[in-house]
Amino acid sequence: MGTPSVSPISVFAETGRMKPFLAVVEPNGKRQLVKISKSPFQIGRLAECELSLRDSRISRQHAQVVIEDDQYFLEDLNSRHGTFVNGKKVTRHKLEPNDRIDFGIEDSYHLIFTYETGDTDRLLAQLDAVPSSHATGNLAKLRAVLEVARALESSMSLEDVLGAVVDAALVVTGAERGFLLLHNGEGTPLEMRVARDKNGRPLDDSDLRVPRGVIQRALHQRRDLLSMNFDPSQMNTDKSIVDLELRSVVCVPLVRIRIGHTHETSQLSAKNDTLGVLYMDSRIGSADLSAGNRELLQSLAIETSTVLENARLMSQEREKRRMEQELSIAREIQRTLLPASLPAAGWFLAAGSSQACFQVGGDYYDVMELSDTMWGAVLADVSGKGVSAAILTSLLQGAFFATAGRESHLAEIMSRVNGYVCERSQTRNYATVFYCTVGRDGVMRWINAGHCPPLVVRRGGGVELLPASGCPVGLFPGAPFAQEETHLKPGDKLVIYSDGVTEAENASGKQFGDETLAELVKRHTDVTAADLHQIIIGQVSAFTAGAPQNDDVTLVVLEYRG
Repeated sequence: MGTPSVSPISVFAETGRMKPFLAVVEPNGKRQLVKISKSPFQIGRLAECELSLRDSRISRQHAQVVIEDDQYFLEDLNSRHGTFVNGKKVTRHKLEPNDRIDFGIEDSYHLIFTYETGDTDRLLAQLDAVPSSHATGNLAKLRAVLEVARALESSMSLEDVLGAVVDAALVVTGAERGFLLLHNGEGTPLEMRVARDKNGRPLDDSDLRVPRGVIQRALHQRRDLLSMNFDPSQMNTDKSIVDLELRSVVCVPLVRIRIGHTHETSQLSAKNDTLGVLYMDSRIGSADLSAGNRELLQSLAIETSTVLENARLMSQEREKRRMEQELSIAREIQRTLLPASLPAAGWFLAAGSSQACFQVGGDYYDVMELSDTMWGAVLADVSGKGVSAAILTSLLQGAFFATAGRESHLAEIMSRVNGYVCERSQTRNYATVFYCTVGRDGVMRWINAGHCPPLVVRRGGGVELLPASGCPVGLFPGAPFAQEETHLKPGDKLVIYSDGVTEAENASGKQFGDETLAELVKRHTDVTAADLHQIIIGQVSAFTAGAPQNDDVTLVVLEYRG
């Protein structure tokens, strides 16, 4: 392909009708503009194709563009890796300006469909011919430079934008070589992002003879935010400016632009708010740094910084969306870990719920039928919040699922769970756990591993607390757990809750409190488990009145019918 290196700028009309082109972006960043001259217009790696791409991973005849009723359609030709438009796999797609076409392969060619009559190199050559001393010529350069950057930003990758910036800077200054270097993060050394000469040919990193440390030092030591002095005598090497064969050097700093807060630009720190530098040099002639061109370079630097900031914000937004999607999946998985249904008829009834204060919770509850004559219930509250707490919650569920029902003695079950969590958990999180079994004969056996004291609500009146009988799970591998026992009578209920219930806060910071919970259940000893559950959740919700909470709210109410 002998087409000159170009990049799409905007839509131009010629002889009353726009002509379609494909902007071809090679893996090395070089850009070419190819006119769609016939229908079908085949794309593939065969030399016979109208657009031949030198990549063995692309199919021989990969795709084609066809014209129907003055509209352009892209069709996949049963390619091996598929044809993609704007990231979506297609078999047939109506092309619109700025559509990006990929071939299902990373680090390969990609195409941009556009209507075009010229190319960037020709436009820049025309701009370069305008006398720089003429004010209107400088304004024309500035408008064209900004148009290049904005058009590329909207239709092509960040690397293409940066390449166009270097091309435009070389046109403005008349320099021979241009290098754009960026910090990968705060405090990191400068990294090469673009290196090319005034003809658009790529350069090697080694073509930058001046040490990057010298450039970085001059960048940080400057006093003016938007300009810098570069002194080759600072190199402290055996090479002088004569040895490097440089007639002139131009350095333009790129600063962090706070989108939406342009009035703060003058308050930026020259050292801490620097993104990188646009470096240009010449070996033959001197760069044109007249006042107008200097202003153009500074305007171009600000435009580049804005593009970089937009790219950073877009990257953050994509990462945020990815995290939200993953957390949404985790939340859905965690929701499925809760019991799908609870016993609502027979001699044993249960009602429960768990509301996470963050996207994923650290509380877990379950109600299990261990046999025809016995039910089991567990409620755990993991220390900490977020993903680490959710992971430990899943470990606890797996541990109880694997051990519950195999041993009749609760202390041995709890010891197994504790050993499993201590062995498998790689975090410092622990969990308070209340675990109990209720027999058909009314005998309830329980272990409270550092959990909030559940309430035994007697039908005839009165409330009893079940205090802690052991330390939380996950602290000590060989910790003992004492099993306790009590007897339930028909109509008695057991209220198990996490501290998110009693520590729920209203807007003024006041907590719901243990006493409020105890008084509430005392007033409703005769209602069913489901009704008592709804009453407590309703009262907590009314108390908080929508105020944000710092802990999960989990509640389980068991009822022995006898």
